[in-house]
Order: sequence, then structure tokens, then C-alpha cells
Amino acid sequence: MFRKKSSSAASQHDFPYWLVAACGIAIFLLFQIATDEIYTQVMATVSRGIGLTIFVTLVGFFLASVLGLILALASLSGSIVLRQVARFYVEIVRGLPIIVLLLYIAFVATPLLVAGVNAVLEPLGLEAMRTRDFPLLWRAIVALMIGYSAFIAEVFRAGIQAVDKGQIEAAEALGMNRWLRFRLIIFPQALKTILPPLGNDFVAMIKDSSLVSVLGVADITQLGKVYAAGSFRYFETYNVVALIYLMMTITLSLALRRFERSKDVGAR
Repeated sequence: MFRKKSSSAASQHDFPYWLVAACGIAIFLLFQIATDEIYTQVMATVSRGIGLTIFVTLVGFFLASVLGLILALASLSGSIVLRQVARFYVEIVRGLPIIVLLLYIAFVATPLLVAGVNAVLEPLGLEAMRTRDFPLLWRAIVALMIGYSAFIAEVFRAGIQAVDKGQIEAAEALGMNRWLRFRLIIFPQALKTILPPLGNDFVAMIKDSSLVSVLGVADITQLGKVYAAGSFRYFETYNVVALIYLMMTITLSLALRRFERSKDVGAR
């Protein structure tokens, strides 16, 4: 008697009709861009922001990963002070919407930071800083770094805690210090658990990088807003903007899924 495949097993072998439909829409829009003068002009304008979007995403994600790892190690520290400080940071930051954090860093934290620096510089007779000396681009990157570091910290913490304690005890028995245990034993094994959710966070940051447009940073979304406001071609403009983001995020998501499948096959 034949057994019916479970729904989870069947879903893994479903033909990706959704991808065919998405590719069909993308091909149609690319044809429009190639043949329609309005779409061509929109693409020429909006595509100038692709490099900035990628720069914001890469730099923001790298800094968020470094800070997230530090927070994860602090949350697993033997010091209750470090654990509580890390937990406070993670819970507070995760409770704030990225857009609120972006505006807070840009228009509250930055002026306060400049005022604090000036309080030190002025008594020394040095030239005072101005808030405008801190570019809006870097305020946006700092906000994304802070916002995502809290989520990435939890990813790192879960990955580190997933490492078999027997491995750590064996490393201790061999006389490895804490740094060697982390570098040679814990982190390489934790990385297998960390990479998939870390990749998902990277895809999410590509999308959330569009929020920097509220500060006037000339990314894809901002250039699209300016062009649409001036030409009243909202339909064509946001079709192109959506296409660019979808091509980046779907391509990266498919690459991550392929990597995960190849890793699972290699582990068998």
C-alpha cells in the first residue's frame, strides 16, 4: 500500500510556479524598460541609487554583525553586569521600529553627540563641530547598525549555545584558553547554525535600507520619489523601484536556499 507523502515533504518538491510567475513579470517589466521611453528614463534615473543602496546595506550589515557578536558574547559572559547591559540593549532596541530609530539617531542622538564633543573641544580652544558635519548617510548607517545588531546578537547567541558542551569541555581538557576555544572550537561549529538566519537578516536589511530615503539620502527609493513627484509618473516609477528591489532580494534568497540545501546534502 502506497503511503501518502507528508505535506512538508511534498512542499519541498513543489515545482516553483511562483518563481515562473515572478520571472514572467520581471521579463515584462524589463521589456518595457527596453522599449518604452518613460520606463527607460525612470530606470536611468533610479539606477543611480543602486550603488548607494548596496553600500549602505554592506557597511551597515558588517558593522551590525560585529556589534551583534560583541553583544552575544557579553550576554553569555560570566559577569552579571555585562549580561544585564547586553540584555537591556537587545530588548530596548528590538522594541523600536527601524524608522523611529533612524529618526532618533539622525535628529536627537547626533545633535547631542555633537554638543558633547563641543563641550570638550571649546575649553581646549579647538574649532567646534557642527551637526551638519555628520553626514545624513552615516547617520542612516549607524541607525541600521544599531537596529540590526540587536537581532543579530540573538542569532549569534543561539548559534553559540547550540554547540555541544562536550566539545567545549574537551577543549578545556586540552588546556585551551577561552579565546582559543572560541576561535577554534565554538565559532566554527556555531557558524553552521548562524549562517541561514544571518542571511535572512541581510536580505531584510536590503529592504530596510530604503528607509534612509526619509533622510533625503539618494538611494533607489529616494530617487524614485523625487522622479515621481516631478513627473507624476508614479505607476512607472514604482514599478521600476519594486523590480530592482525584488531582483536583489529574490536572487539573494534563492542563493541562500541553494547554499542551505548543499550544506544539508554535504552533512549527510
